[in-house]
Amino acid sequence: MARSRGGRRFRFRFRFHRRNLCAAAAYAAVLLIAVSSFFTLISLSRKDGFEDRRERVSSEEEHPSEPIPDRELWDAPFSFSLHTCVKPTAKYKAMLGARESDRYITVRSNGGLNQMRTGIADMVAVAHIMNATLVIPELDRRSFWKDTSTFSDIFDETHFIEALKGDIRVARELPKELESIPRARKHFSSWASMGYYEEMRRLWNEFQVIHVAKSDSRLANNDLPLDIQRLRCRAMYNALRFSPPIEILAKKLIERLRSREGRYIALHLRYEKDMLSFTGCTYGLTEAESKELTIMRENTSHWKVKKINSTEQRLGGNCPLTPKEVGIFLRALGYPPSTLIYIAAGEIYGGNARLSTLSSRFPNLVFKETLATKEELEGFTNHASQSAAIDYIISVESDVFVSSYSGNMARAVEGHRRFLGHRRTITPDRKGLVEVFDRLESGDLREDSLLLELVRQMHHNRQGAPRKRKGPLPGLKGKARSRTEESFYENPYPECICGPKSHSKTM
Repeated sequence: MARSRGGRRFRFRFRFHRRNLCAAAAYAAVLLIAVSSFFTLISLSRKDGFEDRRERVSSEEEHPSEPIPDRELWDAPFSFSLHTCVKPTAKYKAMLGARESDRYITVRSNGGLNQMRTGIADMVAVAHIMNATLVIPELDRRSFWKDTSTFSDIFDETHFIEALKGDIRVARELPKELESIPRARKHFSSWASMGYYEEMRRLWNEFQVIHVAKSDSRLANNDLPLDIQRLRCRAMYNALRFSPPIEILAKKLIERLRSREGRYIALHLRYEKDMLSFTGCTYGLTEAESKELTIMRENTSHWKVKKINSTEQRLGGNCPLTPKEVGIFLRALGYPPSTLIYIAAGEIYGGNARLSTLSSRFPNLVFKETLATKEELEGFTNHASQSAAIDYIISVESDVFVSSYSGNMARAVEGHRRFLGHRRTITPDRKGLVEVFDRLESGDLREDSLLLELVRQMHHNRQGAPRKRKGPLPGLKGKARSRTEESFYENPYPECICGPKSHSKTM
């Protein structure tokens, strides 16, 4: 009897544990299925992310979203009450009384228009540091453009002299009695410090005249005294005013642009033959065109790099955007096809056939040649630097400035627009855009709302909003370090752009 009851208790406990085990097994199976399903969904969502977004885009196309507000396309970014501040400090003023002017610096500027402008502004500061009289610089006549223009053809020489009276003495020419005496011929170091030029003063012990053979990038971008940086700004943005004929025609063309649409984009379409040859960028070109550019590079003696991998250049973001890519880019930012675009550039490589890939998206394209009469342009024919000066003024005064490549003009215009109030200046992320353009080419992406979303997010912080100048890349030393810094003339903030607290003291 006792055995029978014990057996029943055993069978009961066995059935109880068996039920618990079954329940646990079932629970584990359900949990396993749930976890597996979760990770499958995650995997699918990653794999098909763009397909899902395309479905959303299709829905948006059936029910179009509101157009992008004009202020997001045309207005200057919020500038936090920043303003220009270029007046010298009291300490700087106290230095002016004892300046010597019987020592002279002569300069041969090198490069194109904006390379010469930034170099001349640097030489103004160098002349101040070295207590010297600056002789009106000789401009480059041996560069690719072979422009025979003199200083007074491009700049207002009288204004240049008068504007710098409180900083340095400027002479129109070297005194006759000094023309034949021996002079020091110097290639000053690139990105040199204040201390370097103070050391160079020892040259005055032996020479009364120093000739500077190259003027570009002769001063450091950073770590210079505040007064020297502000002097560079006064030279660049005030003293180096363009000559009256250039200023007058540029203003006329701006008025004609305004009378058409009221506002316009200035596009520095850097797709000229020399730029493509120099950078080695042949994407989208024919074999004959690529060969022509290679020959040109090999035959240009002062271009040191001869062998360039075009594919690597493009993937690294080192190539100018093509006219077609610029068109896709601007449409993706939200600019309508009716937008008036002024092309600030020389002759486009490939002519109208290649330009048509842009005009098919933006038919309202104009050049100075279509805005001005032949008579108005006659005096500027075969003078590339004077022609570039007209483009520069129109670009600085535009509602929006966009450059297809970050060359000397693009950097100079961006810095000037920052100085004038951070006007909207769009800098394409060329490296990031390569992937976008390649996906468009392969059919993995379409010119639709998804493209607009990608491009606008990519360029949210690349539209000219205030920021301090970027320093060098980490881990570099010497000239390599300086070469990676953002140019002073590309962004003169904070030395020449101040906040509201210093308003009354620095304007």
